[in-house]
Formats: sequence, C-alpha cells, structure tokens
Amino acid sequence: MDGFVDLFRRLVMESGITEECIFYKRHIELPGFFRPTKEWDLLVIKDGCLVAAIEAKSQVGPSFGNNFNNRTEEAMGSALDLWTAYREGIFNGGRQPFLGYFFMLEDCEASNRPVRVKEPHFRVFPEFVGASYMKRYEIFCRKLVLERHYTSSSFIVSDGTRGEEGLYREPAADLAFAGFAKTLSSHVRSFT
Repeated sequence: MDGFVDLFRRLVMESGITEECIFYKRHIELPGFFRPTKEWDLLVIKDGCLVAAIEAKSQVGPSFGNNFNNRTEEAMGSALDLWTAYREGIFNGGRQPFLGYFFMLEDCEASNRPVRVKEPHFRVFPEFVGASYMKRYEIFCRKLVLERHYTSSSFIVSDGTRGEEGLYREPAADLAFAGFAKTLSSHVRSFT
C-alpha cells in the first residue's frame, strides 16, 4: 500500500500543506481514548492540530472470511477510538479532522463468489444475503461513511497480476478514488 500512501502524501502537498506536516512510515502514532496509541498509515498535523488521518488496507485470498471480520472490527474500533479522543479534546485545536479509509481487495473467483449467511436466531440485513466478500467490503466501506465513522472511504479491486501494473477497477461509483481524493484535498485546503 506504500504507493497509495505516497499518492495521498502528494495530494496533501498539492493542496497546500508542506511536507514537514505530513507523517508516514515514522511518527504515525496518535493517542486514543480506549488504548494509549494507534498507528495510522498517514497523518497530517499542522500547527498542533490533527488535519487528517488515513488508514490504507488490503486483502488477498484465500482466507476472506476471517480477514473480513478482522478488517471490519479493526476499522470500526479505530474510528471509535479516534473520535472519542477527539471529543475529549486530545488533538488540540478542536477542528474536525479528515478520517479516511482506503481499501483494496484481490479480484478473484473466491472474492466474487456469493457467501452463505447463517441465521439461526435472527435475519441478517438483506443486503448481505448472497453477497460476495467483494460486495460485503463495498457495503462496509459505504456504511463507514454513511454512519459518519469516516469522512470518506474508497474501495478498489485488482487481480494478482494486473495490480502490479497499477490496473484496478472500482465496483461502486460512490467509493471511487477520485471522490476520496477530492474530499481529502478540499478538507486539507481548509487548513491552509
């Protein structure tokens, strides 16, 4: 995911934030409310104020089931931890930061295959019935923004060979990279 994180860094710089305010690979810890710290993939901190925090994740097969549950729980927990710490005034400045979630999934037969749900006691939400792991990730990324856990989310997929060539596709227009980039750039500009 280093290439994408570097792209986010360049977008932030093009939006008017200087490089010394951008952190990736080092000094990427933020305090939390439920835990002491959490490492993010990219942070933007200007004048003692958290401008942006971005999480970039990916998943390849074959174990989509367990990894899906782990990824969703991790993303939701990270957002809850950050926003609670923000509410408590830990990030000096009081202006709401951009919180971004970027996800890339392997586009393969196993990620596209419909997955059966177990409903021993209650019905699951209908959008999950017969949904593949790819569709589940799409729903998840959309709901992260809908429920205001993240400011913006982007979801892309690529197969094992074309991904190395930089080729990918976007299963959902509302989760396209361009929208994520525009929202990030617009937010960053408000701090310049």
